[in-house]
Amino acid sequence: MQEVKKAIILAAGLGTRFLPLTKALPKELLPLVDQPLISYAVREAKASGISSIVFVLSGRNKMILDFFKKDLKLEKILRKRNKKEILKELKRINEEFAELSFSSSLQPEPRGDGDALLRVKRGTREPTAVLFPDDIVESKTPAILQLAKIFKTSEKPVVGLKKVSKEKIPSYGVVGVEKIAHGLYKIKDIIEKPSLEKAPSDLAIVGRYILNSTAFDYLRKTRPNENGEIILAEALKKMIKDGKIVYGYELEGEWLECGNKTSWLKSNLYLCLRHPEFGPVLREFIKKLK
Repeated sequence: MQEVKKAIILAAGLGTRFLPLTKALPKELLPLVDQPLISYAVREAKASGISSIVFVLSGRNKMILDFFKKDLKLEKILRKRNKKEILKELKRINEEFAELSFSSSLQPEPRGDGDALLRVKRGTREPTAVLFPDDIVESKTPAILQLAKIFKTSEKPVVGLKKVSKEKIPSYGVVGVEKIAHGLYKIKDIIEKPSLEKAPSDLAIVGRYILNSTAFDYLRKTRPNENGEIILAEALKKMIKDGKIVYGYELEGEWLECGNKTSWLKSNLYLCLRHPEFGPVLREFIKKLK
């Protein structure tokens, strides 16, 4: 049985929905409570048993790696200024990520999530977790670990799913399924942003996957669409059409979206109010606004 030890985190997007913020800062470094957005995906991967992480970056997003590196110059300045509490926090973060191996691949132009995955030159023969950092799943068992448990017994690709309300269906990739067990499905079709009339279910794809070597083989054979993009969903659809099994698993936990300004602000508010330090202060502040 193959264990999932490698993860690819896709972080090469332009962040157009966050302009003008993303003119100066990659979307993945926008704050979510007191940490950058991308740190949540990395923590999830680590908690799921991942030891090696590859970021797919654009040329302008290379600074993302800096968050996970020690900054000796900054630490020296902080020591001179006797900023003990800040140094303690930086040390905690450094130690938290110390056991992880980080690397990156470059996607020069935004040509789809499939193209981004194919930029990772090595290791695509091994089972690989894929995370989109603007999707966060708050759960007792990390989302990738939930999928990895399915993969461990099946060794087939597994896609993270969540049920959405009817009015939201046209905004997502939605799957047609055959139910196998509680929360577990065999995916029969994938339709991108269907109308309510054409939606095969209310199960939307969350940005969490476990892919095997077969999925990467199909991805390599997938042709660019009319926009010049290679799309992961198209590779999975071709697999399904050819009789290959692709599973979907309904993830346990709260799906927090950060793909646009409104959802990012909502997720910030949700997590801030639940934060042990900031939550009580903010609740009291909100009461005074009424």
